[in-house]
Amino acid sequence: MSDEPRRDLFPGALEMMVLQVLRARGSLHGYAIAQHIQQTSGELLQIEEGTLYPALQRLLREGWVDAEWGISARNRKVRIYRITAAGRKQLEHERALFDNMHTGVRRVMRMVES
Repeated sequence: MSDEPRRDLFPGALEMMVLQVLRARGSLHGYAIAQHIQQTSGELLQIEEGTLYPALQRLLREGWVDAEWGISARNRKVRIYRITAAGRKQLEHERALFDNMHTGVRRVMRMVES
């Protein structure tokens, strides 16, 4: 058994967190989204570019976010993402599924061995 903590996410977790960040914080570029997830998680989650940007592309294809080009604080051209109405609806759906899954896992983990 490794002493290194696992950082695997369940399918859809990253997309759900991106939508939540955009809902809570407004329009952001990709690096800011990743930084916010990392900071909010207490450094437990680190989102790599190779994971984040494909997730953002999936969200764009689904119509759950849209994007436009802008300029960062460092005067660089960046793509700025914002959640759409469809994305807010999807986020609520995903949160409900997550809450049910979390409740089920907690119940199993509380089982008393006979």
